Amino acid sequence: MDAHKQLTIGLFGFGTVGEGLYKVLQQTPSLNATIKKICIKNPEKKRDAPANLFTTERNELLFDPEINVIVEVINETEPAFQIVSTALKNKKAVVSASKKMIAEHLPEMLELQQQTGEPFLYEASCCASIPVLRNLEEYYDNDLLHSIQAIVNGSTNFILTKMFEEKLDFHEALLLAQQLGFAESDPALDIEGHDAVNKWAIMLAHAYGIIEHPQKLVFNGIENVNLGDAAVAKEKNHDIKLVAQAKKLANGKVAAFVLPQFVKQENHLAFVRNEYNGVVIESGFADKQFFYGKGAGSFPTASAVLSDISALRYQYKYEYKKLYHHVPNKLTSDFFVKAYVSFDDWKFIPREKFEWIEEWHAGEARKYLVGGLHFSELQENSWWKENNTSLILLPDAIIEDIEIRKLKKKSLELAGVV
Repeated sequence: MDAHKQLTIGLFGFGTVGEGLYKVLQQTPSLNATIKKICIKNPEKKRDAPANLFTTERNELLFDPEINVIVEVINETEPAFQIVSTALKNKKAVVSASKKMIAEHLPEMLELQQQTGEPFLYEASCCASIPVLRNLEEYYDNDLLHSIQAIVNGSTNFILTKMFEEKLDFHEALLLAQQLGFAESDPALDIEGHDAVNKWAIMLAHAYGIIEHPQKLVFNGIENVNLGDAAVAKEKNHDIKLVAQAKKLANGKVAAFVLPQFVKQENHLAFVRNEYNGVVIESGFADKQFFYGKGAGSFPTASAVLSDISALRYQYKYEYKKLYHHVPNKLTSDFFVKAYVSFDDWKFIPREKFEWIEEWHAGEARKYLVGGLHFSELQENSWWKENNTSLILLPDAIIEDIEIRKLKKKSLELAGVV
């Protein structure tokens, strides 16, 4: 497509994001992009757009030769996959915001892009208004990208902010998030960490060339974080955030997961409150860079969709540089993490699994300990998610094997053994 070419859009979905995009396009005539048809599921619902734009027949969009861009912003994974696949095969450019679909079908999506040569852009799937994918794709060289830490889910961040600042318990904060529209009526996708890990799987592909199904990544949500944990964090002058992170280790492999974490006040992520998202990227020569913005909502998400539509005018497509032009990185579980674990009863905690224990507090009701675990323990077992157990990583949680050996050697030397 050239910069002056008319973009004729077939839009799937007219919910929060679809309607936001419709309104935004009306305010940006210079883009030379118009919506020809909108496919919806429920024709009875009253909508703020001319009735002749709507259809319930998807093929009216997918097989219309005049429509050269399909924008897909629906909530259902498999229908979204069918729509995107058919559109690419029909030589239409595609813009999507469906993080679950992209995360779960990334290998097929990569293959379709190679087969058809058509662009498939999805900036809106991660962090809404923050242009994180294009930055990871274009700006950061694979070998120099040391680490990424991110808050990628606005609902959980809003809940944790309210627990911290207003001392609401988890359920009160969740109810408030639902009332304000920051959490779904069925909030499981957010609070159990599924939404965050879907976004993280997509971001890892653009950061490190790692293609991994989200369910194979280690993740948890915030449903077991309680006011007692918040009080301990405050004592230590920390916040609690649900942090998605990846770090390149000394052996060249990458540690990656999504878990609650204590965050120091001076960490940029401590600044990210309520429904906002934030991403801290550390690279070889640029040191730390911080991206911040609204992670959800009608116009922030529509703005990311709009930026992708705009990029199509200049033949932009993801090249997946880290995957195709470098040696892609590999994930590893061969490292240790430092964690705080709170629980109701010692019998649920396999203390022998801890490499070391630095603190333990056996109060009347809630007890906690701080210690080190080999990461494979989190990967292979689930005791840390069960029986009302709350596992929260400490700041700078990742400890490499080489550091552990040094610590052990030092302690043996001090004991006069070596």
